[in-house]
Amino acid sequence: MLANAFVDNAKVMAKGQVTIPKDVREVLGVASGDRISFIVEGGTVRIVNSAVYAMQMLQGEMAGEAERAGLTSDDDVMALVKELRNEDENA
Repeated sequence: MLANAFVDNAKVMAKGQVTIPKDVREVLGVASGDRISFIVEGGTVRIVNSAVYAMQMLQGEMAGEAERAGLTSDDDVMALVKELRNEDENA
């Protein structure tokens, strides 16, 4: 087992509700009112912080887009931002 891995248990209640153990909530970085995602792969389920998962998915989708758009440096990005701001002011 991995050095930073641990096992915790929770009871499934009549309506299918489960209380996420405190140590698991801390690892996920979730608190009351936050959302979690269940990722089901075969017979395994991963529980992840929904906000973190959404950002990871977005990063994966956006990977390489800056280079494809010709934005290869900070100066390129700043020039694009200035151009877009000028378009907004002139509109």
